[in-house]
Parts: sequence; C-alpha cells; structure tokens
Amino acid sequence: MPSWLPRAMVLALALYACFRLGSWAFDQLIGLLINVLIAFFLALAIEPAVSRMSARGIRRGFATFLVFLAVLIAGVGFVVLLGSMLAGQIADMVEEFPKYLDSVINWVNQTFRTDLSRVEIQDSVLHSDWLQKYVQNSATGVLDISTTVLGGLFRLLTIFLFSFYFAADGPRLRRALCSVLPPARQAEVLRAWEIAVDKTGGYLYSRGLMALISGIAHYVLLVILGVPYAPALAVWVGLVSQFIPTIGTYLAGALPMLIAFTVDPWYAVWVLGFVVIYQQFENYALQPKLTSKTVDIHPAVAFGSVIAGTALMGAVGALIAIPAVATLQAFLGAYVKRYDVTDDPRVHGQSRRRGEPLLSRLRRIWRVPEGNGDGSGRGVGAEDGENPERA
Repeated sequence: MPSWLPRAMVLALALYACFRLGSWAFDQLIGLLINVLIAFFLALAIEPAVSRMSARGIRRGFATFLVFLAVLIAGVGFVVLLGSMLAGQIADMVEEFPKYLDSVINWVNQTFRTDLSRVEIQDSVLHSDWLQKYVQNSATGVLDISTTVLGGLFRLLTIFLFSFYFAADGPRLRRALCSVLPPARQAEVLRAWEIAVDKTGGYLYSRGLMALISGIAHYVLLVILGVPYAPALAVWVGLVSQFIPTIGTYLAGALPMLIAFTVDPWYAVWVLGFVVIYQQFENYALQPKLTSKTVDIHPAVAFGSVIAGTALMGAVGALIAIPAVATLQAFLGAYVKRYDVTDDPRVHGQSRRRGEPLLSRLRRIWRVPEGNGDGSGRGVGAEDGENPERA
C-alpha cells in the first residue's frame, strides 16, 4: 500500500466530516441568518433618515430610536384602528346574520321552488359530524396557535434588535469591515454599501407609491358603494397588498369584501371583481414601470427576481429580491466595458435590404452567380439540356 494512501483517506474523511458539520450548522442557523438578512435590509431602508437626523446634531443611536418609535407608533395605531373597526363590523354582521340567511333562503326557495327553512338548516349544521370534528381540532390547535404567535413575536423582536444595531452602528460597522481590506477593496465595499442604500430606498419608494395609488383607487370604489370606514379600508388595502408578498392581495381584499357584505351581499361581489381587475392592471402595467424606474432594472428582470426569491426564501425572498438584484446590477455595471453600437438597421429590428422588392429578393436568392465552377452560368432551376437564356 502506498505511503500517501492513509493520509489521503484521513484527509478525505476529515473534509467529509467538516462538510457534514457545516451542513448541520447551516440548517440549524438558517432561521437566524434570514432574520439577520431582513434586519440588514430594514437598516438600509432607514439609513437615509437616520443619517439626515445625525447630520443635524442628533446622536445616531437616539436618531435610530426615534425612527423606530415613529414606525412602531404608526403600526400600532393602524392595527388598533383596524381592530376596533373589524370588531364592530363582526358584531354587526353576527347580529344581522339571521336576516341575511333568511333572504338567501327565500331567494333559493323562489328560484328553485324548494321548501327550506332556517331552523332546519341550523339544526342540520349544529348536529353535523364535520362541525364537531372542526370544534375538536380547533380546541387541540389552540396551543399550536399560541406557540406560533409567540414564535412570531420573538422573531419580530430579533429582527428589530439587529436592524437597530445595524442602523445605529452603521459607521462603526463599515469601519470594522474596511479595516481588514486593502484601500482599493475598501472603496468598492463603501460604493456597494451606498448603492444598496439607494436601491433599497428606491424600492420602498416604489412600493409606497403603488400603495398610495391602490389605496386611492379602492377608496373611490368604497365611497361609491357607500361602504363604511372607507379611508381605513383603503389604507389597509394599499399597505397589505404591497408589503406582504404573494398572499398580500388576497388578505387585503378579504376585509373590504367582509365589510361590504354587511351593507349588501352584492357589494362584496363588486369589490371582489374590482380587486381582481386592479390586480391585473397593477401586475402588467403599473408595477413593471414603477419598479423599473425606481430601482433601474428591466421589468422582466424584476418579475424574474421575485419568482427566484420566492422559490429560494419564500415570502422574505420575494420582498428583498428586487432591491438585492438592483444593488448587484448597479455594482457590477461599473466593471462591464461597453462599446458604441454600430449604425446598422438590424439593431432597430429592421432588415438590411428594407427597400428591395420581395420578388427581386427571391430571384436573387435562387440565382447562382456566374462562374459557379462549371462555366455554364445557369440558374439552379435550369434543367439539363435547357437553354440558359430561356431560363
């Protein structure tokens, strides 16, 4: 046996053990890494406001605290307003539910000539097996729901703590990172950091602008239909549909439909149709243009980055995919050498022989030039023995 074989086997086993250990550690820390990534982009988003307040003489830590306090007050106030509104509407809906049920039953009896009654339907529903199983499953799932809520609150607290430290100690973090790099690399890192701040702010600006447009559009609809709490519902639709990826549109449209149902069941159908139509308009017309202008990437790239981010990291990936891709594109764009484009009609999608007639073009394609090797000068279509002049 060669002398190097035992050492090679030991080295291979050590590398495999390190790989397995690294994979296990990555699986255990993936949740923390995602939280840190979210916190980093959140810190980039509030970096302009914190830097502006710090330039005016306010300590950076206190400025970061003020920004987070303003965001917290706005979020809590919005949740409390919607919570009180929703609680009142649910109470009214439960109180009026027998009336809605009677109207539906009367419509069914008149349309299909049936003889249904509300008492029989209520008894059949209350004594059904699926309702009892649902109540049992809900009772056993209370602990799971509580655990999920506590886990979500802990994750939210973790994100806010990391983002606070990233924003408050931003200059110190940049100095610590640049201290281990040569001067040329330091300039590249600082440039990438500045681009990330600009692109993240631009992305949030585009999302805020789309939230404003969506809120105004839905507010007009709700006012026309006479749905109560139209301003609060419009704010809800605008914020939730833009800042919660994938399912935000459905969550945003469910609440206005519920409130509209308490006024008139047909109003809920109108709200549903408007939400679907506006979503298509936003996806294919509004969002690509606004996103491509604020973060300076092509609409197809923006759409593809959202799909890729969702596939890799779920909702978090969809939320941070566009600013991440825009930052990477802007940073790499400085290292791509570009040349002047030649003045050729084909660059603009035009044919080089645009003025040539179609018949002349076909004759030129099918005609063999003189001196093709046999000295005959005949065209391709000339048969053997045929006079070339007639051909």
